[in-house]
Order: sequence, then structure tokens, then C-alpha cells
Amino acid sequence: MPARELGTEGWLRPWSGGNGGNCVEAMKLADGRVAVRQSADPDGPALIYTSGEITAFIQGAKSGEADFLLS
Repeated sequence: MPARELGTEGWLRPWSGGNGGNCVEAMKLADGRVAVRQSADPDGPALIYTSGEITAFIQGAKSGEADFLLS
């Protein structure tokens, strides 16, 4: 879905760092789903995840399942 269809308010940068402004932004939607977009392209696509998908992702990342992405 185009991120612009979700508006400009409510986007947060929980994973921002010192990477020159290229951050992942997320927004919790009214129905409990979560939208994710690239801050450098706010009019680009937004990926929409269910609450269960986001929970699985965060729990997996916390337990080290995504550590392979770091090396």
C-alpha cells in the first residue's frame, strides 16, 4: 500500500540510529495492524503486518533468530 494513504501523523522511528536519516518508521493502525516504511521514502510503499506477525518478528529478533543479518 502507498504509505501516503496512511497520512503523515503517527509514524515513529523506533529503530533510528546514526545512519544519516535512513530509518525504519512504524505506525500502529486503528485495527491493531502495524505499517512499516522507509523514512527516506515517505511516499513509497508501506508494508502492513498483523499484530501476530509483528510479535513473531520482535520475539524472533530478541532471541537472536535474525543475527545472521548482522554479519
